[in-house]
Amino acid sequence: MPQNEWLVTAPTDPDPKWPDGYVAVLREAGAKEKTIPFCVGWVRRFFAAFPGRNRRDLGRAEIETFLSEAAARPMISNWQVQQARDAMELYYEKFRGIALAPRTSASVKHTQSPVNHVPPAEAVPQASGSRPPVGIPNTVVRYPRPFVNVKGEEKEQRPEVGATGGDACPPEVGTCNWKMLDERLRDCLRVEHYAYATEKTYAGWIRRYVSFHGWRKPSTLGASDVHAFLRHLAVDEQVASSTQNQALNAVVFLYRKVIKQDIGDFSDFPRARRGLRLPVVASRDEVKAVLDRLSGRERLIGRLLYGTGMRINECLGVRVQDMQFDQHRIVAHGKGDKDRYVPLPKSDEQPLRDWLVHRKTLFETDQERNMHEVEVPYALARKYPNAPFAWGWQYVFPADDYSTDPRSGHVRRHHLDEQWIQRAVQTAVRQAGLTIRFTPHCFRHSFATHLLEAGQDIRTVQALLGHTNVETTMIYTHVLNKGPMGVVSPVDTL
Repeated sequence: MPQNEWLVTAPTDPDPKWPDGYVAVLREAGAKEKTIPFCVGWVRRFFAAFPGRNRRDLGRAEIETFLSEAAARPMISNWQVQQARDAMELYYEKFRGIALAPRTSASVKHTQSPVNHVPPAEAVPQASGSRPPVGIPNTVVRYPRPFVNVKGEEKEQRPEVGATGGDACPPEVGTCNWKMLDERLRDCLRVEHYAYATEKTYAGWIRRYVSFHGWRKPSTLGASDVHAFLRHLAVDEQVASSTQNQALNAVVFLYRKVIKQDIGDFSDFPRARRGLRLPVVASRDEVKAVLDRLSGRERLIGRLLYGTGMRINECLGVRVQDMQFDQHRIVAHGKGDKDRYVPLPKSDEQPLRDWLVHRKTLFETDQERNMHEVEVPYALARKYPNAPFAWGWQYVFPADDYSTDPRSGHVRRHHLDEQWIQRAVQTAVRQAGLTIRFTPHCFRHSFATHLLEAGQDIRTVQALLGHTNVETTMIYTHVLNKGPMGVVSPVDTL
C-alpha cells in the first residue's frame, strides 16, 4: 500500500520527549483527543513485545510481526490493527525522525476497503484540513488468523472478516457469510429497540461464536456446539460468570430472533453461577474528597451522579427539557427504555442554570454552522421534523466535537463520552489518596446506601434507582451497620 504523501520523515530528534512530544505529533496529525491514549498504548505494547531491543533498531519487519500477532487475538478488529499501524508509523516517521522501509505486498496482503465500510470515528484519529485521515481509509490491511476447532487444533488460515462489514467468508459449502449475518442481526436488534451498546456486544459475541466453529453457518450448528463454546469460555478463557451468561444471551438471541431455529430448550444450557459481590460504597468524607478534586463540567456531573443516583449514561443522556427546575426534579431515561423522576439537588440548581446559559451559547454557535441537529428517539424525527433541531432536545452535557452516528451516518454533536468522566474521577481518586475501587458508578452505590442510613424506606430508594425488583435494592442493606454487622461481638463485652 502506498504511503501517504504528507507522511514525510521529520528531522531526527536527538532528545525526544516521551510521551509529551509524541502526543504533540498526534495532535498535529489531526488525531482526536480521545484516540491519543490508545495510540500511546499501542506504541508501548509494541516496545514491550521486543524486550531488550533498542527502539531505534526496530523497524518495518518488527511492526508487521507485531500487527500480525495482534490481529490473531480475539476481539481485535481490523480498524484497531490499522490504528496501531498508524500510531507506530507516526512514532518513527514524525516523532523520532527515523525512516521506515516502505510497505510492500510481500509483508502483508492488502485489499481494497469496501465503499460503505467506515472505521468507527472514535477508533481512528481524524485529520483536519486537506490532509487525509491518519487511519488511511482508502485501504484496509487484512491479516489472516488461525482458525481453531472445538478441540483446539489449528485449521487452515482464512481471510479475516471485518467486524461491521468487509469481505464475506470464503465461498465454501456451509461457510457463513458474516456480512449478511451481521446485517440481519443488527436489523433484528434495532427492531427490538436494543441499545447500541448491546448491539455491539451481541455482534461481537456472535462473531466469536461463529469463528470458534470455523465460520460454519450457525444454522448447521446445534446444542452441542453451543455447549462447546460456553465450555471453552469457562475452561479455556476463564471468563467471569456474568461474561459467560452474556455470551449465552447473545447466542440465544441469534437462534430465536435472527435464524428462528429451534435447537432445544435453552433452559437446559448451564448458566454460570454468579457469586455475591458487595457494591463499593464510599463514606461521605470520601465522596466529598473526590468531588472537591473535580472541577468545571466534571464536578457538576459528579455532584449529579451522587445527588440523584443516576447511572453515568443516564446523566450524560439528560436533555434540556428533562431539567424541571420548578418541580425540583430530573427525568432520567433508564435501562429498558423506562423513565423515572430523580430529585434535583437544590445546591446544584443555580450551577445548572449557569451551565445551561453556556450550553445555549454553544447551541447558537452550532445553529450558525447549521450543525445543531441532535439524535431523537425512534421515529420522532419523522413525526416532528423540527424536533432534532429544537433547543429542548439538546443534550445538557454535549461532546466537545461532532461525531458520525454509527447507525444513521449523520454528523452531529452527541453527548459527552463516558470515558471523560471515568478518567476525571480516576485522577481525583488518585489525588485524594483513596484505596477503595472508586468509579463513577460508586456515586450511585453511595447515594442508595446513604439514603438508607438516613432512614429512607427501601421502596423509595428502589423507585429512585429504577430497580424493577426490590431484591436488587436489598443488596445495599448488606453494607449498612445492620443485621450481622450490627451485632455486638461477645468478646467486646468482656
